[in-house]
Amino acid sequence: MDVTGKTALVAGGTSGLGLAVAGRLLAAGARVVLMGRDADRGRAAVAELGPGAAFVAGDITRSGDVAAAVAEAERGGGPHVVVNCAGATAAGRVVGRRGPLPLEEFQRLVQINLIGTFDLVRTSAAAMLRQTERGRRPADGTADPSAPRAATAEERGVIVCTSSIAAYDGQLGQAAYAASKAGVAGMTLPLARDLAEHAVRVVTVAPGLFDTPMFAGLPGGVRDALVSGTPYPRRLGRPEEFAALVLHIVENPMINGEVVRLDGASRLATT
Repeated sequence: MDVTGKTALVAGGTSGLGLAVAGRLLAAGARVVLMGRDADRGRAAVAELGPGAAFVAGDITRSGDVAAAVAEAERGGGPHVVVNCAGATAAGRVVGRRGPLPLEEFQRLVQINLIGTFDLVRTSAAAMLRQTERGRRPADGTADPSAPRAATAEERGVIVCTSSIAAYDGQLGQAAYAASKAGVAGMTLPLARDLAEHAVRVVTVAPGLFDTPMFAGLPGGVRDALVSGTPYPRRLGRPEEFAALVLHIVENPMINGEVVRLDGASRLATT
């Protein structure tokens, strides 16, 4: 898909990976709607990005907020591209010093990372199907959103989700986080198959260790130990590298139903 003149929705777009994605899409000619929980951060992100960017306050775990963000993208003629970078992490062994991991903590991560992702996918995909098909308007001027499109038709949309390499080799204390991210990876192919007849692609990126606010608070020694397990390049990934892959996924129509690791060949160690 050529993003020039298209409208993109980036959930979790006010910082880190999402902000980098928003900047890359804007530079490529798209209009971008950012969704995030912090209004101050959202306003700062829009000021940083400049013309073509808008912000909608919202929580990925609230269906009403997700619907409002998608509706804002619809007002811009989209969404044509949807990228979900909203997520959360936490660590806790299944049985620790204080007893079993609270079930609420497991549920919280699954709600944010997995259920929130699915809600955004289903809501934005429905909006994509509402778009009028070029050259295929019925006589009454409406379009049937359920009508299958020809395999060669222009694609209606691209949805990019974010998993993690923890989905494949989660560390100690990452059972909840790894499960939530493995769920995102596992639903990618069936989502792509569900939406293929409507010319909507679904792809997931599974990043490794990236220099984002999530890692900013870690002690230097911990960061160094994590980076040492990355064969090459032996450093944290840069958000702009994540954004470059997202843009390529959007532009390359043959990438569909796939989970792409972006990790410098890193495999998380046991500890």
